[in-house]
Amino acid sequence: MATETHLRTCPLCEACCGLEITTEGDQVVRIRGDQSDPVSRGFICPKGSTLKQLHEDPDRLTSPRIKNDDGTWRDVTWHEAFAEIERRLGPIVDAHTRQALSIVIGNPNVHNLGGQLYLRPLIAAVGSTNIFSASTVDQMPKHVTAGLMWGRPDLFPLADIERTDYLLMLGANPRVSNGSLLTVPDFPGRLDELVERGARVVVVDPRRTKTADKASEHLTITPGTDVLWLLAIINTLFADDLVDIGRLAPHISGVDQVQAATIGFTPESIAERCGIDADVTRRIAHELAEAPSAAVYGRMGNHTTEYGSIASWAADVINALTGNLDRPGGIMFNCAPTQTLAPSEPGGRGFKLSRWVGRVSKRGEVKGELPAATLAQEILTPGEGKIRALVLVACNPVRSFPNSAQLDEAFASLDFMVAVDPYVTASSRHADVILPPTSALERSHYDFAFEANMIRVFAKYSKAVFATDAPREEEILSRLALVVSGKPSTSDPMLIHDSVVAQAVDQEIARESSPIHGRDREEILDVLSEWTWSEQLIDLKLRLGRFGDGFGATPDGLTLRRLIDDHPHGRDFGHLEQRFPDAIKTVSGTVELAPEPIMVDLDRLRSKLPGDHDLVGRRDLRSCNTWMHNVNVLIKGKERCTLQVHPDDAKRLGVIDGEMATVRSRVGEVTAPVEVTDDLITGVVSLPFGWGHGEPGIEMNTARTRPGVNSNRLTDESVMCAVSGNAALNAIPVEVVPV
Repeated sequence: MATETHLRTCPLCEACCGLEITTEGDQVVRIRGDQSDPVSRGFICPKGSTLKQLHEDPDRLTSPRIKNDDGTWRDVTWHEAFAEIERRLGPIVDAHTRQALSIVIGNPNVHNLGGQLYLRPLIAAVGSTNIFSASTVDQMPKHVTAGLMWGRPDLFPLADIERTDYLLMLGANPRVSNGSLLTVPDFPGRLDELVERGARVVVVDPRRTKTADKASEHLTITPGTDVLWLLAIINTLFADDLVDIGRLAPHISGVDQVQAATIGFTPESIAERCGIDADVTRRIAHELAEAPSAAVYGRMGNHTTEYGSIASWAADVINALTGNLDRPGGIMFNCAPTQTLAPSEPGGRGFKLSRWVGRVSKRGEVKGELPAATLAQEILTPGEGKIRALVLVACNPVRSFPNSAQLDEAFASLDFMVAVDPYVTASSRHADVILPPTSALERSHYDFAFEANMIRVFAKYSKAVFATDAPREEEILSRLALVVSGKPSTSDPMLIHDSVVAQAVDQEIARESSPIHGRDREEILDVLSEWTWSEQLIDLKLRLGRFGDGFGATPDGLTLRRLIDDHPHGRDFGHLEQRFPDAIKTVSGTVELAPEPIMVDLDRLRSKLPGDHDLVGRRDLRSCNTWMHNVNVLIKGKERCTLQVHPDDAKRLGVIDGEMATVRSRVGEVTAPVEVTDDLITGVVSLPFGWGHGEPGIEMNTARTRPGVNSNRLTDESVMCAVSGNAALNAIPVEVVPV
């Protein structure tokens, strides 16, 4: 039997590491890191080596399912599945309008081409303002502050860790997470290199994480108070005359307003609440200002809190005030190979919040979606506009959204649900129809989302390892969009694809700075006809991107064919380049350090200071999304879904290592085994995210052997960031008692 080697990008987390997959026939015989990948350099984490087990998992669905009247499932054909959706969904829309529909989108969508390129038509087909996603349990504060400060909500600030002299990290554990909103293949290796060349790494975290353990310095902090500490650093920069914006000074506004807004947040005023001495805060402020280059990087621990947007904003204000915004070694911005880098003037439409509000919550939309924490009440509350039917795409809200018990009840009450999911999960068990996508090894891959967050300019395309007759996810989502929009279930999904490609080509033809401005659409489509589905869009974007051939305008430029043939391991175009002021698209044309929504929320912060909160989450290197717990190699060994408690607290609370304790919050309780450890500060306990697979109806048999508990049974849906609507998944008040 022939042995073949396939080069792929791992699609299981944001790191985008290169893999070398060896197969014999239809069997994977080895997976290892691709030593020739110019960015990941052979690095592989435990998750990447499990693509074989995920592909072969007997619990993974390979045909659609319809739920019977008695709650059991039956396997059906694709035609039967879409016909059932047409039969059930149409009457709901006719009786209650499209506002009775909702779509809920999970983060795996940005890890595959179908979700990245074909979700927009499905969202449009739903035709409702009831749009929810995992973004508001994860990253929305970063979108909001990027939008408010430089007018580009998807242009994330990236710590240039390969060139920095000083890295300050808050609420981040990249040695375990592999990076978040900062795509760094082999993040652990790069942190080691950073320290070895004499740079300084300071980690601020209530837990001694693997990242904190190897840092130059670890500062422990009370959960939820990162925002106060960052404000105190800003205060110190002004008070000690350390502000030096540098070359961007003419392009930054609001400096005086920031100084006035932070005048009360002195290091002394926040020291007791944060647990960090005033002299330490001042020292860190001086080190940031005096380092040749420095970057402040914050993530989940300080974004998924009640004041997550202020924390996100404060980090970038510090980067700006110390002259490290858009500076090598500081904070940089990527322009990926599928994007253009044409000269432009600063200024644009800016970024708006609350263009509509939720029916029940009255919370404003952000970036086109409502807060995930409000989904349950939009389903459960009677009245006109109540959500009665739901399209769930690669998401497990009953595990990942706040107050999951309430959401479980809400999903059970729906008139109809269709789920695009490879498993029967805690959420998709409530569906009436499940449409399973192909496995990761049966689809091609290109990282549109994460190449824009990478610390280097990089492009890589991966062919599918195995061929399949099953419909691609692009086809599933396109056909679903047609049925949801009211078209017959027999409609050809190519109608959606042709529309998506034609619209993309027409936009470029109309854009004056495009290399195909004014050219004939059919001529461009003919060039793309070598490919089908997503590959047409990849080729289009590469040809029109910053290194592309422009459909002949630059004959030696990049195309998908050249990327595949000449750079099978991927092509590294080098370090990030300075983007500002051209890339600033606020109405003022400046980086606005004092946007009104943040200034307003600062007033709320002054009246309701955070602190004295108990529960924090944590990540595990072998875990990312809940369905990965169905791989035995990722859950075997010692119990990892434990309640971590400091020894002093264990003695005070009467809980014993290895025995069970109950954790209660305002909305629920769980019982978990205790792990006594001095890895976290007193007064704080920790549970990991993503567990809890023991309920009836979940068909993940390996996960059920180590079910763990669902930490989001404790998360309060009423507490969220006022600016972004992001759920507060950390700094949760709880009570701990022994069982």
